[in-house]
Amino acid sequence: MKLAFCASEVFPFAKTGGLADVAGALPLALEKLGQEVVVVMPFYKCVQDGKFDLQRTTGGINYARIGKNIKVYFVANDAYFKRDWLYGTTHGDFPDNLDRFAYFCQQSLEIIKAVNFKPDILHCHDWQTGLIPAYLKTKLAADPFYKNTKSLITIHNLGYQGLFEKGQFWMTGLEPKYFNPESFEFYGKINLLKGGIAFSDVINTVSPTYSREIQSKELGFGLEGLLRKRREDVFGILNGLDYSVWDPAKDDFIAAKYSSGGLSAKAEDKAALQKISNLPVDKNIPLFGIVSRLAEQKGFDLLSSCLEEICKNNLQLVILGTGDLKYHKLLQQVATKFTKNLALFLKFDESLAHKIYAGCDIFLMPSQYEPCGLGQLISLKYGSLPLVFKTGGLADTVNSDNGFVFTEYTPQALLESVDQALKLFSQADKWRLLQKNAMLADFSWEASAKGYIHLYEKAKKS
Repeated sequence: MKLAFCASEVFPFAKTGGLADVAGALPLALEKLGQEVVVVMPFYKCVQDGKFDLQRTTGGINYARIGKNIKVYFVANDAYFKRDWLYGTTHGDFPDNLDRFAYFCQQSLEIIKAVNFKPDILHCHDWQTGLIPAYLKTKLAADPFYKNTKSLITIHNLGYQGLFEKGQFWMTGLEPKYFNPESFEFYGKINLLKGGIAFSDVINTVSPTYSREIQSKELGFGLEGLLRKRREDVFGILNGLDYSVWDPAKDDFIAAKYSSGGLSAKAEDKAALQKISNLPVDKNIPLFGIVSRLAEQKGFDLLSSCLEEICKNNLQLVILGTGDLKYHKLLQQVATKFTKNLALFLKFDESLAHKIYAGCDIFLMPSQYEPCGLGQLISLKYGSLPLVFKTGGLADTVNSDNGFVFTEYTPQALLESVDQALKLFSQADKWRLLQKNAMLADFSWEASAKGYIHLYEKAKKS
């Protein structure tokens, strides 16, 4: 099949979260299974300034290659995309995001046509691409080039829907009649993700549990009615993990390489992380790690409410991430008070992220909801036992054989789970068994890619 991916971020070119990892890794897995794939994304400042082997088509379209021969085409517009941030700053979203991503959607379709890549499937990702399925069935319905093209939209996080004022609907380029409750209208506002769901041939989320959760009032974020209406077209495929990037036996970012058959070197990574973090170097102190966006969804409301209580234990905690300003301030206050327990890095740092996954004993991921989560998959591979709330993809991947799970979203339940981990850490034989179970778990992209091929086939028949 010929598959065109449209995504607002793609690793290694631009990344704010798991969407980039999926949009970068899934095409590689599909190529290995014999599919023909191209990718389209914005030509951000970080792409222009990055050390990528950029080339140009005869028509002047910038592109790079990943995998054996996957071309990643870039939608260029410096006024929209040459910025230090992808979607907004710590103070809020860019006010022109509707204009920016409507342009991206329109130009993605133009580029695919310009390079004469006639796709069987347009695979769209999140609200930033929500207009593409609508364009296929409205503006391009009579276009011979796209006559047989079907669409699939992947919901990476239903909490982000692309909401805008109704007076801006003209920016979409769609006729006003499509601003209605069956398409893009959502309580008087434009909802790009809703439109994408309404017009896509197939819808999927990034874990089986999350595909069911989003059809409930609790986690449907107002779209549960539409998703239940289309439940026959809603599927869940667990994200895979790119083991060519995330493997402690091959990781050049970490101090010492190791595998499930030889875990002793992991102690060197722990010591190295403690040094980098200005924490006491002591192999007997349990070291917790967090690599995350600092947001309520990621559990930072829960964590903030009991962080001081956690830090009163004989443990260490290293946190890496950026996000909501209120969490920056809260974490800084606690870090100032507990200098021997808490190290805080308010930034994105790929190298340090690898060091945390390798160096920590326990990876803390108390997300309120988590569509799939890549952090726990990475930590499993690195033998850093995940401690998670039972939700979404976390529920599908972590259990008592490879980590720690708490089932009530309360400070007390989190504290009890931390206490359980601390007690087990002192039991070396049991701890080593859990580590080996974790590292031997297989969440490679191949199985996930085969699941997507099945969905593409289903979309073609729709």
